[in-house]
Amino acid sequence: MASESTGESKILWKDKKHHLWFPISFTTYYIEDDCLMCKQGFLNTTVEQILLYRVVDITFRQSLWGKLFGTGDIILKTRVDSTPDFTLKNIKEPMKIRKMLSIAVENCRNQWNVVGKEFYGGPGPGPIDIDGDGIADFPRQ
Repeated sequence: MASESTGESKILWKDKKHHLWFPISFTTYYIEDDCLMCKQGFLNTTVEQILLYRVVDITFRQSLWGKLFGTGDIILKTRVDSTPDFTLKNIKEPMKIRKMLSIAVENCRNQWNVVGKEFYGGPGPGPIDIDGDGIADFPRQ
């Protein structure tokens, strides 16, 4: 895990998509202080950015070949309309990166004062027992 500086942001981790154990790819993943970036392409380049506080679930997947070559996938469930599921494909040391990513997401949420309930759907605040009589009252608006 390298730590580089680019302007005002610090790169916490950087890797390429691997084929077997070789990082021969035009897909590069990197994590800055508060976002995950995916740069794809050689002639035509696309950079996709996901803010870390929008990640709601991190899943790890490793095939038999991945176990043999030390690579695996990390699947991120996000609250982003364009890419609700984002996969870091065939990265090296995936368990270590999953843990580091989980900590980075939590740190980013604390920094921005974001709590999980802001991402999950639901009816919102419901009736509350305001006067303490055991009967739910609706708050006045």
